[in-house]
Amino acid sequence: MTSLPILFQDEWLVAIDKPAGYLIHPAEDPRPDDLVAMKILRDQLEKTIHVIHRLDQPTSGVVLFALGKYPAKKLRQAFEKRRVEKSYLAVVHGHPICPSWECAIPLRKTKDAPEKSAKTTFQVLDRLPGELSVIEARPHTGRFHQIRRHLVHGGHPIVGDFRYLEEDHCHAVGEKMGIGTRMLLQAKSLNLIHPITRAPLSIEAVTDPLIVKVAKKE
Repeated sequence: MTSLPILFQDEWLVAIDKPAGYLIHPAEDPRPDDLVAMKILRDQLEKTIHVIHRLDQPTSGVVLFALGKYPAKKLRQAFEKRRVEKSYLAVVHGHPICPSWECAIPLRKTKDAPEKSAKTTFQVLDRLPGELSVIEARPHTGRFHQIRRHLVHGGHPIVGDFRYLEEDHCHAVGEKMGIGTRMLLQAKSLNLIHPITRAPLSIEAVTDPLIVKVAKKE
């Protein structure tokens, strides 16, 4: 049976390190080979799982679920009220001019949807040869593809982001770096107040091995 790496678990919450390529919940048009984290974790723990937030399918990293309706309600409120601090790691194209910067360009989910405020802060962690950089991203809002789109706006798209980069370019870079079709974005950590115990809770994933590999290779 497929199982997921668990980063934290108590009687109310469970956090996993989601592998890239896994869905959080079933797709609108499911395929037989879909890997759905919610279902896998449900079978792994033999418990009812409540989805709290989401990661894009190609993004790896920390995902938090609730194990009951009440903690699920409190966690969703914490995310909606922006009381959860999130940090991401990404390998991006280019060397940003500034060591840190902020993007507050409003975003819309679809072409006809209204614009909504969005804010992400970025920090350069390492400048690599080959015009690549490792950056930390901290989203202060939760818009659709926020980090990915803000990096595109800033001229530093994420390596392997097939949605916002030309497919041929992604394939060429993926082959050169030995990463295939992976997008190099990881949800690294969550910091919040536990909804039941009220104690500070910090959950962090080990750095994605592929990000480590690229940083060392370059």
